[in-house]
Amino acid sequence: MKHFKSPSRRLAALAAALLCAAAASGGAHAATLRFGTDPSYPPYEYKLPNGQLAGLDIDIGNAICAAASVKCVWVESSFDGLIAGLQSRKFDAINSSLAPTAARRAVMDFTQPVYPADIRLVAARGSHLTPDAAALAGKRVGVLQGSTQAAFAKANWATHGVQVQEYQDQDSIYADLANGRLDATVVVGSAARLGFLAKPQGAGFELAGPRIDDPAIMGASSVMGVRKGDDRTRQALDAALARLKQDGTIARLEKRYLGDVQATK
Repeated sequence: MKHFKSPSRRLAALAAALLCAAAASGGAHAATLRFGTDPSYPPYEYKLPNGQLAGLDIDIGNAICAAASVKCVWVESSFDGLIAGLQSRKFDAINSSLAPTAARRAVMDFTQPVYPADIRLVAARGSHLTPDAAALAGKRVGVLQGSTQAAFAKANWATHGVQVQEYQDQDSIYADLANGRLDATVVVGSAARLGFLAKPQGAGFELAGPRIDDPAIMGASSVMGVRKGDDRTRQALDAALARLKQDGTIARLEKRYLGDVQATK
């Protein structure tokens, strides 16, 4: 007969692993786990009016820390600065709707998948735009700087007459889309629905055409990123994610924030 750890013993083991990982990473206090995030991407990570962080990734991170009885410390950064912040030990892991691309795998390690991807084109209703180079030739497409959407658009569309414009935050893209400075944006479907389409400024826009699939550039899921070779932190996070999936926590949070659609940057 196989022997399984009791829930209390699993939590104790997880707590010990995260404590050791935080201590080994040089954190200010051994009982903390520091997550780097870009809080400008609802519903995954964003700020409430009172400045408090919220979103799917934030709640998952806080659930990991609660299960292990360690303190979550959130370090904010622009998305294109997260990898440099991780490598310079400003935090222990990237928790910001991260896609596991080959380029990123060369400089960091990944946890197990957290949720699947859903990348879409957003354009004005009636524009008849679709996510392909022929339809977008001569058009201006906004993308988040440092994102997999930016890498995809530059690799597949920029050489075919599409004007790919990078921005430091998605809200600025939405603003320029609404005022006519852009024709479209490539973004996470659920982020577009909640962060733009459901708001007054997005009333005349829609998800245009089919889902964009390119696993080689954009990945097929969200992960958390840790420093290359930091197996202790990665294994501890994997253990926590496995437990949160098993007890239904992640499924409940996905339904709360995303409904039936998910995706990554």
